[in-house]
Formats: sequence, structure tokens, C-alpha cells
Amino acid sequence: MQFQESETVELKRTYVEDLRKEIIAMANGAGGTIYVGVNDDGTVEGIEAPDSMIQRIANGVRDAIKPDITMFLHYETRTVSGKNILAISIQPGTNKPYYLAAKGLRPEGVFVRQGTSSVPASDAAIRRMIKETDGENYEDMRSLNQALTFEEAERAFRKENLAFGLSQMRSLGMMGADGLYTNLALLLSDQCPHIIKAATFSGEDQQDFQDRREFGGSLLTQISDAYAYLDLRNHNHASFDGLYRTDQKDYPVPALREALLNAVVHRDYAFSAGTLISVYADRMEFVSVGGLVHGISLDDVLLGLSVCRNPKLANVFYRLKLIEAYGTGLKKIQTAYESDVRQPTFLATPNAFKVVLPRKTPHNTAPVSKRNASERAATILEYIKANGGATRHDIEALLDVKTATAVRAIRELLDTGAIVTVGKGKNTRYVIAEK
Repeated sequence: MQFQESETVELKRTYVEDLRKEIIAMANGAGGTIYVGVNDDGTVEGIEAPDSMIQRIANGVRDAIKPDITMFLHYETRTVSGKNILAISIQPGTNKPYYLAAKGLRPEGVFVRQGTSSVPASDAAIRRMIKETDGENYEDMRSLNQALTFEEAERAFRKENLAFGLSQMRSLGMMGADGLYTNLALLLSDQCPHIIKAATFSGEDQQDFQDRREFGGSLLTQISDAYAYLDLRNHNHASFDGLYRTDQKDYPVPALREALLNAVVHRDYAFSAGTLISVYADRMEFVSVGGLVHGISLDDVLLGLSVCRNPKLANVFYRLKLIEAYGTGLKKIQTAYESDVRQPTFLATPNAFKVVLPRKTPHNTAPVSKRNASERAATILEYIKANGGATRHDIEALLDVKTATAVRAIRELLDTGAIVTVGKGKNTRYVIAEK
């Protein structure tokens, strides 16, 4: 019998731990056979105590390789030229990728055959194997990162008096039957790689940039931080009808909340691009990657039809009372603007979905940036009283003005003694002066 290495044949002089890499590579590919007791040049060297070696290899494979690969291996002792050799037959696995348990689903733990060698798999190859095994749905796939923590998720579940343990993770879809975390777990983990990007502009285009932020961590952290950012820029305006005061924000709170949640729950996380939020003088825009689910049109969605791209993520948000029911978000946005002249708009492309919320200008009230100095001063003082202080950036956003105008308004209030400075440099804040 002639022995020669190929993509499906590996020759080993004797047992070494690297044998596990060859087994993984063949199980991740087209299968093959490893002959132990044969030199690289094909000459038979032979082995002693083949039964003992089989037991040693089988034990090592069972402990070191995940998922369980033992059912795809067959051990056979053969006699060639009067010497014993061991033939290990490996079938292609059905739960790829297989990997070294100590290394995880990373290139240093996953191997594939390349010619006559077993080499680390690329991230792209690992993702392809996961997709082939787990299907197309991103949230159901095994997470490449298995070193996950859930401090924010635990806090959110605890707030709603909900249990959050291994059994709950399995029932929610955060963990598979193999005990590995799914991408749903990755999205809710403190290590979530996806982010929300937010930017504020002083005008109606992107020429005059004011502020930019990126929100990371668990999606639960991101939506909380992003909403706080938007709420700061959702200014309150007062109008009077005789003795009675009416307060109105620039953007209806239900619409703002639903637009943010819609962008997070329905985006396609198979893409690495972040969710984008842009705040302009006259509108807010929310752009999420992925477009609509295949086969669903924008008209369908506006009529109330809901086909959720991430149903398990939506279920978690539902349990945490962040959303009330599937498919109602856009309708709530429309309802929030039903009595307003300016209406929200929705735009869907093959790869993105945009929600545009127009700014609502209170009746008989000019935009803050168009008011005179005394009106601006009153607006600033009202904001500082309500929030316990303000930074220059806060005041710029509040007035929708450039830095020079904000600085001039602050200086006027400092000169009159209405406010005082607290802190220095980047930590500078303005508070109401004590009388």
C-alpha cells in the first residue's frame, strides 16, 4: 500500500497533540484519513500498543474539540509490511465549525485543509461555516466571541423582576443546545461590537457640525444612552393663552422613542455599519442598515404589516417593556404627528431604512435661534434651572446656534450675575447664581 499526503490524507510518524488540528481541519472540510505510524515520505514506521493509542486519542478528542466530534471518527488498526499502523477516518461534520475548546471560535482555534496542510481558518471562513450550519438568521448563529458578560442585561431584567439565568438564556435564544452563545447573546452582551453613531448640526444640512457621539456596549445600554442624547436636544417650548401655559417639545416623545427603537430592533446586524442618527435644526433622521425584509414593501409596512428581521431580539425588548407589540412603531410615529402640518417620512432602499421626524414649531412661537437676546437668556435660565446646570455645548444645542452666539449669550448672563461658572476647561458648567 502506497501512502502520500493530500487534502484528504495526513501522515504522522507517531501521536502528537497537533493531531487534533488535523482532525478539526478534515471535519470542517471534505473529511479524510490520518495514518499514524507512517513517515511523511510514505514509509511505514509502525506503532506499539495501538489500542492504548486509540484510547488516548479518543479521550483527547472528546475533551479538546467542540462541538462533539466523536460520532464522525472511526479508529482501525491495520497491518502493513508486518507493522501495525492506526487509521483514523474522519467524516465531514454536520455542526461546523469544529474548534479547539481552549481557543474558541477564532482563527487560532479553527482549522481547515489547504493542500497537504492544516491551517488556521480566516474569520470569513468561520462565518461561512456558521452560516452553512446555523442558517441565514443572524441572531440564531453562534457568536464568534464566546467570552461574553451581561451586566447591563442582568440589570434590565432585574428592574422588571425577571429571572436571568442559563435556563432563561436558552429559552430566549441567547444560548444554543450546545451551550454556546448565539449572536442574540452577543447583541445583548456588554461586548456587543455594533454601535449607534449620533451627530448634531446647527443648520438644515451637514455644513455646520456641532457635536458627535458614539454609543457602544449592550444594545440595552446603547438605546438608553442614545435616548438621553436625543432628549437633551428635544427642547421644550412654552406658549401662553391668557394665564394658562402650554408646554410643547420639538419632537413628540412617543415618536422619538419609537424611531430609536425601530432603528435598533429591525436593523440587519449581519452588516458591521452602525445605526446613524442625525439631528438638524428642522428634523431628526434615523438610518438603519438592512432595508426591509425581502418580499415586504414600504406600503405593506405603513399599512401595519410586520415581518420582524430579529424576532428574538424583539421578544427580549417586549419582555423588558421597551416595545408593546410587534409592528406598531411606525403607526405610533404617524399618530404622534396626526394634528401637525409637517409629517414624518419613511424611506426604504435595498440596504437601508430611514425615518425622518420633522421638528414641531409651537404655534405663535418663533424658533429659539430667531429670538432676541432677552428671550434667549430666559430660555437658557429655564433650562439651567430644570437641569441643575448646563455646558456650552448644551446651550448651543438648546438655542440651535453656533459657538460664538452661545458664548455671547453666556457672557451676558455672567455679566448680569444671573449665572456663575463651575469647574474649568472641558468640565466648565454654568449654574444659577445663589442670591
